Amino acid sequence: MIKAKNIHKFYGTLEVLKDVSLTIKKGEIVAIVGPSGAGKTTLLQLLGTLDKPAEVIGAEIKINSTNVLTLKDTSLSKFRNQHIGFIFQFHQLLPEFTAIENVCIPAFIGNTSKKEAEKKASDLLDFLGLSDRKQHKPNELSGGEQQRVAVARALINNPDVIFADEPSGNLDSASAKKLHELFFELRNKFNQTFVIVTHNEELADMADRKLEMKDGEIIN
Repeated sequence: MIKAKNIHKFYGTLEVLKDVSLTIKKGEIVAIVGPSGAGKTTLLQLLGTLDKPAEVIGAEIKINSTNVLTLKDTSLSKFRNQHIGFIFQFHQLLPEFTAIENVCIPAFIGNTSKKEAEKKASDLLDFLGLSDRKQHKPNELSGGEQQRVAVARALINNPDVIFADEPSGNLDSASAKKLHELFFELRNKFNQTFVIVTHNEELADMADRKLEMKDGEIIN
């Protein structure tokens, strides 16, 4: 499903990722853990095609057998829209749009019709327990509700993998627990693959597998 090999990343002369390689299976929930500055978010951004690794011989990042490092910008953007979903610590919803409008945005970018996008967004919001919040704007929603809208937005294009960066880091403990349970419910229902950077030990312990990072390397 995901295979990365010989991944390096430099910021100036500082090497923040040092020859990282990993494999993640379809339907697997993997937690990436480690201290701040270990390279977790940098690795997530590279796997999610939001950034590019150093050009070294043998480096590759494959998602469903496509080496994304070989794609040009336009093809990469299209691939990202079709195959990858993102959930961040801060929901990053657009404040001027309603919940359902925010969820529809990736579908519109992918040229899905308005009718089809709104039907899919409505079904996702129903599934996530937000059937009565579809026409509310972000400032009218609780933190947990906003993050569930962000989850629906990440799911709208049926992506192969969801990358989540501290997804519950801005939530209270009750909302965080509900979000964590939701990831496993989604995996069980849709065979969704999740790669999650987290400092939340409870979420990390729930994952199928933990990858521990230290000083730019995976140490287990």
